[in-house]
Amino acid sequence: MSYEIVLKRVYQPIEPDDGARLLVDRLWPRGKRRESLALTDWYRDASPSPTLRRQYHQGEISASVFATRYRGELRDAPDHLLPLMRHARAGRLTLLSAARDLDASHLPVLKEAVLAALYEEDAADYEPASPPCFGHERPSDDA
Repeated sequence: MSYEIVLKRVYQPIEPDDGARLLVDRLWPRGKRRESLALTDWYRDASPSPTLRRQYHQGEISASVFATRYRGELRDAPDHLLPLMRHARAGRLTLLSAARDLDASHLPVLKEAVLAALYEEDAADYEPASPPCFGHERPSDDA
């Protein structure tokens, strides 16, 4: 199955085809009123921990270290992806952030994690629930 997850800044115009609009920042964006964002939800649980976010923004860790640690946080709390997965299954999901550079933010890592979890869950749905029955093939007494 194909899923459409779009990354946008909260300061970009709202589009009618945005689908579910989820703000996934721990901090509320400056100068924005809740009504002006047309949010489906403000979901903080899937954003980086305050410590990790602070280390990255203060330049204490590189972008690659940030991405690796953030992937680890998401891997350690897979339930945090479930609400995002539900929205993605229902249609287009727009992940919102106040970050100036979305490509250098946590959103690409989050999108990748949500898609990976969706595809992993889909693959599990296609696996047989139990091994096939080979009742007609009985082991021989010679063995």
